[in-house]
Amino acid sequence: MDRPHGRMSFHLTQVLAGHGCFGEYLHKIGKELTAQCHHCDKERDTAQHTLEFCPAWAEERRALTDKVGNDLSLPIIVNRMVESDEAWKAIVSCGRIMLRKEMAERERERRGRRERHAAPNPERR
Repeated sequence: MDRPHGRMSFHLTQVLAGHGCFGEYLHKIGKELTAQCHHCDKERDTAQHTLEFCPAWAEERRALTDKVGNDLSLPIIVNRMVESDEAWKAIVSCGRIMLRKEMAERERERRGRRERHAAPNPERR
């Protein structure tokens, strides 16, 4: 992309590619049993679901739509990023969503390992 502003980040790349802490992607690579969103229980957690629909990210979405408009489809997002520094910064700030999703995924993994590796408690019988 030819633009005078902004740099791609790891989290921004995840959103644009759909490869990150999205239920659909994690299911596809065998890290999740389903593609379900852990934040709102919708059937498919995708980059588009996270950006545009998931109620867990409503505050971040409001800040984003204030800067780039209500159409959060990925082609429009990319166009807005290239058009202005202000839009670029607003979209990059969505990286906080990805960071929070990653933290939640790590916590689920940690809990899963603890539950799988816990020795039976003889006092529970």
